[in-house]
Amino acid sequence: MLFNLKFKAENDSITFEENSALIKFFIDSDKLENQLKHFFDSLGLKLGNLQRKNFLDKKNDEIIYYSNEGEPSAIFIKKVKLDKEFNQDYFRNYFAGLIQSLHNKKLNTIHIITPVFEHFKDYFDDISYLIQSMIEGIALGNYTFEKYKSDKKQKENLDVKIHYTDTKLLNKVIDFTEKIMSAVYFVRDLVNEPAINLTPMEFALRTKAELQSSGINVKIFDKRELEKRKMNAILAVGNASENPPCLIVCNYKPKVKSKKKIALVGKGVTYDSGGLSIKPTSGMVEMKADMAGGAVVIGILKAAALLRLPVELIGIVPAVENMLGGKSYKPGDVIISSSGKSIEVKDTDAEGRIILADALHFASQQKPDEIIDFATLTGACVVALGEIAAGLFTVNDKLAEDLLKSSNKTYERLWRMPFWNDYKSMIKSDIADVANLGPRWGGAITAGKFLEHFVDEKIPWAHIDIAGPAIKHKSNNYTKKYDTGFGVRFMIDYLMNI
Repeated sequence: MLFNLKFKAENDSITFEENSALIKFFIDSDKLENQLKHFFDSLGLKLGNLQRKNFLDKKNDEIIYYSNEGEPSAIFIKKVKLDKEFNQDYFRNYFAGLIQSLHNKKLNTIHIITPVFEHFKDYFDDISYLIQSMIEGIALGNYTFEKYKSDKKQKENLDVKIHYTDTKLLNKVIDFTEKIMSAVYFVRDLVNEPAINLTPMEFALRTKAELQSSGINVKIFDKRELEKRKMNAILAVGNASENPPCLIVCNYKPKVKSKKKIALVGKGVTYDSGGLSIKPTSGMVEMKADMAGGAVVIGILKAAALLRLPVELIGIVPAVENMLGGKSYKPGDVIISSSGKSIEVKDTDAEGRIILADALHFASQQKPDEIIDFATLTGACVVALGEIAAGLFTVNDKLAEDLLKSSNKTYERLWRMPFWNDYKSMIKSDIADVANLGPRWGGAITAGKFLEHFVDEKIPWAHIDIAGPAIKHKSNNYTKKYDTGFGVRFMIDYLMNI
């Protein structure tokens, strides 16, 4: 982490400490000049003419004022334009960038004046979520993964004081957001971990250690148990690796009556070489993150337990390495999955859907009210949507509507993709029930249609392809350097709305 952060709820009265900063937002309007003057007068400070002109200029939206007259040492003034470019991610993205810019600046405290909610009611449900988005931005921007650096420096403490009239509400928001962020941090730590250290069993053991402390029951099905359960799809993909596959099964049961039972399934390929259909080196570099779907499932359960959500969750993660060797499964093989359905292997680099076949069948056997799976499944989805959105595949309109609502609120964006039965014919096999690869076009959709074969059709189900947003990308300030933990925030909102 960049800082050891401590969030504090404060009322409207501000007392500045040594080496402190103040963050203030102004709405761009014809009253801006008078409001700016009044603000500096209230602090007993004078803004220079050049900085004032620069800030009022339509082309500029931010200035940093450094004081020679005591505290605050620095004032960050941001002009907010409520135009078509403004969105629900504004404060999250701004604060993620700000916290990164403060590294090594020797500040002890930052004071944040909460923006007036009236201006932003078209973008946020309430003031609580506006504040939550600010805290999330600071926490997300503060994240680093420096475990293997030899020159790690001791982290400096930074107090983040948020000012608002209702400190009781502030404390609730801080506590709530910190619990979600602790889960996101755990997901990011898992996904950013090199595959040499995060083998399938190590993934399972870290999950067990983390979740059991939150009262979640965790079982690990080792290779022998997988053989007993005839989970041949998982076994086939993991067969060539010296690190055997396993299935992680987690169960969170609330202490109050559960409103619903939901199975969450996540792809857990801890490393994907492509198998015998080997990837080029450039395609392997990020493949330590091919277990991001599984990590997100673990993070959702952790956050749900910390927040004591009244929903029963079953987390199911097949964990494998897709490697090459004398025991590799091969193009042309036919695998009999645990459901009894057969799979023709046309490409060993389409391995995620194969392991999910067994996992989704197992999820269906638990008789949940709905199933949602997460997977870095296809490059085709990234081609279609880029890195900023995940593909949502479902035939259930109500499930899609609810997931999209939470996605839009949290700015972890989903886009509903076509999922017509026309695509099923593209993965027909002459020698098995289904082939694991279709033609070149529509690859993200045919991958979803493959998965559909292994889900009980009576259970509402959604498949979410997170191949784009789960991996680090340059779309915003909190996704640039490290794999992102995408999915926890919107799913917690979804679960809270049940």
